[in-house]
Amino acid sequence: MSVSKVSLSIEEDVLTEARERAGRRELSSYVTDALRRQLQHDRLGELLAEMEAESGPIPEDLMEEARQLWRGPAAAPKPRRRSA
Repeated sequence: MSVSKVSLSIEEDVLTEARERAGRRELSSYVTDALRRQLQHDRLGELLAEMEAESGPIPEDLMEEARQLWRGPAAAPKPRRRSA
């Protein structure tokens, strides 16, 4: 994979923390990984917008169900028992 050198302006406090976390020699990898995650996030947002344009918004009850599942079994509401 080829690489390109770029010049960036980064706020000093952000750069300082990034260097502390990544180490000075690993800053390029740290920034590359962050850009990859942001690009993936952007592409997912575009896909969701496209799907919503085609099918309409996701109903709120389904969104809440997905949120509960995402949080895991401990956060999911307990199923109701049916009386016989």
